[in-house]
Amino acid sequence: MTTTTAHPTATREEWLAARLELLEDEKELTRRGDEVARRRQQLPWVPVQKEYRFETADGPASLADLFGGRSQLLVYHFMFGPDFSGGCPSCTAIADGFNGVTVHLEHHDVAFVAVSRAPLAKLEAYRQRMGWTFRWVSSQDSDFNYDFNTSVTEAQQRSGSVDYNYREVDTSWLERPDPQGGASQHAASAGTDVATFTREAPGMSAFAMQDGAVHHTYSTYARGLDGLWGMYQWLDRAPKGRNEGAGPWWRRRDEY
Repeated sequence: MTTTTAHPTATREEWLAARLELLEDEKELTRRGDEVARRRQQLPWVPVQKEYRFETADGPASLADLFGGRSQLLVYHFMFGPDFSGGCPSCTAIADGFNGVTVHLEHHDVAFVAVSRAPLAKLEAYRQRMGWTFRWVSSQDSDFNYDFNTSVTEAQQRSGSVDYNYREVDTSWLERPDPQGGASQHAASAGTDVATFTREAPGMSAFAMQDGAVHHTYSTYARGLDGLWGMYQWLDRAPKGRNEGAGPWWRRRDEY
C-alpha cells in the first residue's frame, strides 16, 4: 500500500512571505541566465569548411541555402535515423513546440530547420502525421550529424565510448540493455533496437553568415535542451513539478 505525505499548508500571509523569499531566488536565476546568454553570444565563431548537402522539400540544398537569406540559422538535431519507423518520442515532444515559434524567428532574421538522417519521405510522412509546419530536412547522405556530434557509427558505438555533450560517454551498457528502461521503450516506439536507436542523439546547433561564409557559433546537447522542451517549463511551475518515476511517461501526442 502506498502512503502519501500531505504537503504543508499555511495561511495566506505565511505563503506570501515564503513566495517573496523565493522571488528573490527567481530574480537571481533570471539575472544569471542573462549573463550565461551573453557569454553564449560572445563565443568565437568557427568557419564551416566542409560542404554539406541536404534533401529538402524544395530539392537539394547546401547549409548556406538553409539560411533562406537570413544571417542566422538554428538547427534542431532530431533523432530519426534511416532505419527508424518513427521519430524519437522525446524529440517529438520537443518539436511539438516549434510550429508557432519559427514564424517569429523568421521575422527576426533567424532561420530554423530540423535535421535528421532518415530519408526525406519518412520525415515528410511523420511531419504530416504530427501536423507540423516547420522545415525538416534530411542529412542522410551527409556527414552533418556526425560532425556535430549527434550521430555515431556502429563501429564507434562498439568501441566502448562515444563523444557526446563534450565528453566521452560509455556505451558498454548496450551489451545488456534494460528491456524495461527508457531507451528500450523509446527504441521500440521508433521501430528499432536500442543500439540502432542510440546511434542518434538530440542536440541543437547555431550558425551565422558573415562575409558570405557560414560559421558555427554554438551547440548544446542533453540537459542543455531543457529550455527548448516547452512542457517541462510548464511542469516546473506545476504543484508537483516534473513528478517523474523510473521511466518515461510521455508519448507522442496522438498516442495518449
